[in-house]
Amino acid sequence: MKKLSAFLLLTLLPGLLLGRPNQNPQSHSLALTYVTVIDATGAPPKPDMTVVVTDDRITAIGKTGKVPVPKDARITDAPGKYLIPGFWDMHVHNTRDQSWGKTVFLPLFIANGVTGVRDMGGPGNTDPEAVFNIRDEIREGKLLGPRIRAAGYTLFGPIQPGKGVIRISNESDARAAVDLVKKSGADFVKVHDLIPRDAYFAIADEAKKRGLPFAGHVPLSVDAIEAADAGQRSIEHEYGIAAAISTIGPVLRKQASEDLQSGYDGKITPADASRKFVAYLKRLDESYGEQRAALVFNHLDRAGLWVCPTLAVLRSIAFADDPNLATDPRLKYIPPILKILAWNPKFNAQLKSYRPEEFAAFKAHFESTIKMVAAMRRANVRFLAGTDTAPAAFGIPYLYPGFSLHDELGLLVRAGFTTMEALQTATRNPAEYFDILESLGTVEAGKIADLVLLDADPLQDIGNTQKIAAVVVNGRWLDRRALDLLLAQAESAAKKMEM
Repeated sequence: MKKLSAFLLLTLLPGLLLGRPNQNPQSHSLALTYVTVIDATGAPPKPDMTVVVTDDRITAIGKTGKVPVPKDARITDAPGKYLIPGFWDMHVHNTRDQSWGKTVFLPLFIANGVTGVRDMGGPGNTDPEAVFNIRDEIREGKLLGPRIRAAGYTLFGPIQPGKGVIRISNESDARAAVDLVKKSGADFVKVHDLIPRDAYFAIADEAKKRGLPFAGHVPLSVDAIEAADAGQRSIEHEYGIAAAISTIGPVLRKQASEDLQSGYDGKITPADASRKFVAYLKRLDESYGEQRAALVFNHLDRAGLWVCPTLAVLRSIAFADDPNLATDPRLKYIPPILKILAWNPKFNAQLKSYRPEEFAAFKAHFESTIKMVAAMRRANVRFLAGTDTAPAAFGIPYLYPGFSLHDELGLLVRAGFTTMEALQTATRNPAEYFDILESLGTVEAGKIADLVLLDADPLQDIGNTQKIAAVVVNGRWLDRRALDLLLAQAESAAKKMEM
């Protein structure tokens, strides 16, 4: 991208960050003409269409020349271009950060067509309530960014609590935690690995009473079928499912729980804890039970549970030893000190202890997970696209806000998804998951205008989702020039950041 003048950055970026469209303020309509609409319902592409947006809504869709266009509309002819719904990344962290989140994270999402994210909470250096403030600023139009559904907190287990982490040792802790999460204004409850069995079911019960969905890891004290029956809305990552289909799952889960607790209690070194985790994954892969898998997948399908496999994060861990990753051009959006201390495998707290055999085991697990996801897809399990992007000192290297969502779609296609199915995991499916399909998730009249205009057909090649010509955010038009300004702003902010 060519360097932009200081004048342009100073005059145009403030308007973008505050969410003011760079157009006549009297014009509240825009029209895309001669565009091919891929509405993400599963219907075939519709060529030569006109899509009219008035304020924040799609108000008309039809053949070009047959749809009335408002006189004050901003008209963009788009022959050869493809209109799809805005994307959701359904597993991210750290949008709460007041500096990184606002100046780097959010612009990168929008520039990549990600108009919604689900922030999964967890440990961080700021008050978890900060993510709710950012969420509300975006809702109120004070800040340009993706829609945010946020947990704020993580219900973890009997470990030392910290900002964003709530200690859960028993049923009483569990119910009190759900009460706190509800009162905080969170959109859902996030559960994690070490929650005791009785406490987990208390969370499920209390969340239902409070009208809060709960999602997250499958705690090691239960299996995936039990989680589905308890009403867990989604399972993040694949570990809990792999344990449920293992022929020795209960034994492995018990040992993994003890090892993980020992790591948090400081009874074993972080290096030993990491190696034990890799050994756990290896044993999961070796004990894959075909018959058990069919039973589990069928149960998940019937229960209506969603799976967010986060294949991108598995790949990032497995191939973190690949020196080619250190030359990724997207690294310019990552603060230099973060790249040195957290993203370099030689210094990363988790990866630095891995020997070649551990990386080999992770690579094998990544391939096993691709096959397992393919089997779940054939069994009609429902999927959400998510990346686990969390650019911070505790995050996994080589996951980029916005960019990595496109990587995830490519990995889903590799796992056997059609391009339409992959597209739906980041568009229609999140809307159905949140029960907001009447207003988001597809390109249909009456819905909120979160849209992405592409230069090439994503159904021919899922990689074409990266060829973005423009993004419409809640009815606001951002053309390629505006998106490039956002990228420039993010790059500049990243260079100035300190840990």
